[in-house]
Amino acid sequence: MATTKRKVNFFESEEGAAVKQALTDIAADKAYNTKSSYSIAVQYADHLIPFVDKHMNYLNGHPSIDPEQYVSNLRLITKIR
Repeated sequence: MATTKRKVNFFESEEGAAVKQALTDIAADKAYNTKSSYSIAVQYADHLIPFVDKHMNYLNGHPSIDPEQYVSNLRLITKIR
């Protein structure tokens, strides 16, 4: 269910843990394209942000997005056909 309330700390919430596990499962499955993408962030020495970090950061920055729907769409978009 979508909510417009600001998530205090999505990374440490129960919902955040479930989403992180789902993203990790997708990244581990060879049926999905989960290559790292370029990032200007200094915290990544090679400037490649991992799939899980990229999408967790996005969800944390956009609290009005339904995480369950977001992960479902990611499965559809990244599926290798």
